[in-house]
Amino acid sequence: MHMKQLLLLAFCFTCLVAGAQVTDTSTVVDNTDYSSFGDVAGVKRYVTQKVLNQTPNRIVSIGYEYHGSFNMPNVPLYPTALAPQTFNVNRLSGLRAQVNIPVVSTTKIIWQMGANYWQSGYAFEANDGKNPFITKLNDKGMHTAGINTTIFKPLNEKNFLIFQASADFNGVFQNLKEVNSRALTFSGAAIYGWKKSEKNMFGIGVSRTYRAGQALAVPIILWNKTFNDDWGMELLLPARGHLRYNFSTSNILQLGYELEGNQYWMRTPSPKGEVYIQRGELKPRLMWDKRLFGFVWLNVQGGLRYNWRYDVMNQYDARKDDQLFFRSKLGNPFFFNVSLNFVSP
Repeated sequence: MHMKQLLLLAFCFTCLVAGAQVTDTSTVVDNTDYSSFGDVAGVKRYVTQKVLNQTPNRIVSIGYEYHGSFNMPNVPLYPTALAPQTFNVNRLSGLRAQVNIPVVSTTKIIWQMGANYWQSGYAFEANDGKNPFITKLNDKGMHTAGINTTIFKPLNEKNFLIFQASADFNGVFQNLKEVNSRALTFSGAAIYGWKKSEKNMFGIGVSRTYRAGQALAVPIILWNKTFNDDWGMELLLPARGHLRYNFSTSNILQLGYELEGNQYWMRTPSPKGEVYIQRGELKPRLMWDKRLFGFVWLNVQGGLRYNWRYDVMNQYDARKDDQLFFRSKLGNPFFFNVSLNFVSP
């Protein structure tokens, strides 16, 4: 990653963080005896967005992810007609950063705006420069940069709505000059839910997502439930799901999975002049969240990266086999991720 890109990324994050003001009230002592007061007549109450003991929402997150070695088979040596090649990737690693700033936060509505950047840098074991697909991946890597917005709208004491939308530029880039509209993807979701108690909230909805590498419209289920002081679960199916164990409110262990992916644009010397890498991966993982001080938390996770899809297509959002340039069944390495996070109160 070039210095100009790092400086630009740092500037963007600084601007976003500067817009957020968070006050730590954890040391304030309130000696008021609220038992002497009754409910105020006519006051409408609204559902909140979390259940007890749920993992905190991240406002700023900066992390690093590393995948071990794996094979990438069936890569054609175009434009020649030679047999496909198999390459070994020594490692895949990169920066992961995101910001989610509350724009409006009241009892009636919570609106957040965010930005994210993900990098996947490939290090191939042997690259003689003859295969243009492998050479570009090795030299430039895969990048995702985007913006997103989320609205949580409580309707009353039990019901709520959630709306989410995102736009991402995804591609095999080396600098910002190479970014173009063909690398743009859009995702979104809408959920209607019920909060039955402070320990149980459930919702159903629909999502348009690229998590499996292709654009899919799928039904989704949200279910966050705390069983007792120790155990709970946090589900947003099919995207992710985790069983949670609370050592304490500031020390949390989770076991589950996440489905990740997107479509990446890449310029090539192939007959079409460009291809689209539809990349989807399933990650069974163990996660540990620990509060370090104040609102700063450490997150460490590790598990298996299972290849769900790695299809290289000749057209944007292609699905049919006659639009397939090639398909590679990647090996499945172990991975780990570590991040520092500034969380919401």
